[in-house]
Amino acid sequence: MPASREVVFVDGVRTPFGRSGPKGLYAETRADDLVVRVIRELMRRNPGLPPERVDEVAIAATTQIGDQGLTIGRSAAVLAGLPKSVPGYAIDRMCAGAMTAVTTVAGGISFGAYDVAIAGGVEHMGRHPMGEGVDPNPRFLSEQLVDGSALVMGMTAENLHDRYPSITKERADAYAVASQEKVAKAYADGRIQRDLVPMATRRAAEGWGLATVDEAPRPGTTLEGIRGLKTPFRAHGRVTAANSSGINDGATGCIVAAEDVARELGLTPRMRLVSYAFAGVDPEVMGVGPIPSTERALRLAGLSVDDVGLFEINEAFAVQVLAFLEHFGIADDDPRVNPYGGAIAFGHPLASSGVRLMIQLSRAFAERPDVRYGITTMCVGMGMGGTVIWENLS
Repeated sequence: MPASREVVFVDGVRTPFGRSGPKGLYAETRADDLVVRVIRELMRRNPGLPPERVDEVAIAATTQIGDQGLTIGRSAAVLAGLPKSVPGYAIDRMCAGAMTAVTTVAGGISFGAYDVAIAGGVEHMGRHPMGEGVDPNPRFLSEQLVDGSALVMGMTAENLHDRYPSITKERADAYAVASQEKVAKAYADGRIQRDLVPMATRRAAEGWGLATVDEAPRPGTTLEGIRGLKTPFRAHGRVTAANSSGINDGATGCIVAAEDVARELGLTPRMRLVSYAFAGVDPEVMGVGPIPSTERALRLAGLSVDDVGLFEINEAFAVQVLAFLEHFGIADDDPRVNPYGGAIAFGHPLASSGVRLMIQLSRAFAERPDVRYGITTMCVGMGMGGTVIWENLS
């Protein structure tokens, strides 16, 4: 059995993220075709990687039915034209699906079972809303294992505001506006487009189109403009459409490899995996999940939060990011946090978002050779958090 090996992130791409619904970019586009496009683009961008050297394709989806079913890692690999000898599988850890796809294949690489793998995620929330087809066990409520709010993500965010009374609606709204501003600037500076793969779209009424940019961002968002929005999860609440991520469609993917194999194939590793951790919390306040998962990942790596120079935190809700920052003593507007903006603007197609965080961290690393360590972290439905710590190879 070989000794454990260093695992590196080589490259990542994603489709533009669309708004879900009948008018969204991908209203009439299949979820598996989004993944196929991502896999093909990864292979096109990395010609040094022979297709037969891909040892596994792990693709996450939260709602694994319809065009997100049929063991989507395997079916998408076949549809993408990879050799039939390349296996694949599907993963579900709700919002942290793609993150779990990466950490799972990374464990296989470190162990010696794989040399190179493709990992990613897809969510077509327009076709498959979160929770479609599920049948929650009545014991959850009848035995009071969880509060009824635990299964409604927006209600868990309101609960988090209750737990952190210092995180006001005004702070959440200010954070949301800043996220929109950062995304607009990142687009203006050309920092997002380089990892977007153009995706053909089709509508029966209009014919073919081409998705080249994210549909969800709202540049020009102001505090005044969002102050009076409805609070759908609670009367006189604090969670609105503006300080939450949207309901979105999109796919992500990346190449993960053993460091020695990547260099042998002439691939350029962007960052090295240092440690990762997942943790459970009360489902009613699932937004605090990134706190214990980050503490565990830091402990496993022998690092402290002060060693981290860049944070990519999934913005499911502004309050969840602010709770993380408050816990670790980080300012709301710390420039280390989501320098290109986050899911409040980009959108959050559930299982795909973990790799978007990694793509953005790898790009930020390239611009900041002075930063050694970075974190990708996210809260997860049903009361979990996930964190991966990376080392900059730039």
